[in-house]
Amino acid sequence: MPNSADRGRRTREQLIDAAAQLVGEVGWGAVTTRLVAERAGVNPALVHYHFSSVSDLLSTAALQFATRILAESADAVRAVAPAEGVERIFADLARFTGTDPESLLLAEAFLAAHRLPALRDGLSALVVDFRARIADWLRAAGVPDADAVALLLSASIDGLVLHRALDPSVDFGVVAGPLRRLVGG
Repeated sequence: MPNSADRGRRTREQLIDAAAQLVGEVGWGAVTTRLVAERAGVNPALVHYHFSSVSDLLSTAALQFATRILAESADAVRAVAPAEGVERIFADLARFTGTDPESLLLAEAFLAAHRLPALRDGLSALVVDFRARIADWLRAAGVPDADAVALLLSASIDGLVLHRALDPSVDFGVVAGPLRRLVGG
């Protein structure tokens, strides 16, 4: 039988998962304590027991998701040549339609970050770390101007997901070739 600490961690994770799903469905500003509690199957009072506010919960959900996605992308390329790494990044990116719940969570988080300094600081740290990891990978492979190329690559990823949200016909494969050439493949 799980102890109270285990139940508390499980409840906290249920709340985070529910919040992340709801942002993609109803938007950041429409997520309420009641909606999160209903989705998580818990008493609404538990939302405020685990989080100081709904914004805190949503920020936690967005940062947790962004941390995982960026780490997965950086790790996926670590052991391969840059040209193959670009292919892997764009193949993985294909799962983001721009209108799927994960894409919407990130887009909403970027917008909310302008109003929530702690979220902005958290996302900024994640993005800086991702670029540094990509630059290190490129530098190790002998790519000139690795920091600048890492910035271009990461900004391209963000921009392409946003473009696909507006135009579902955007094909990430179209830019893979030019980006492969940029990294020397």
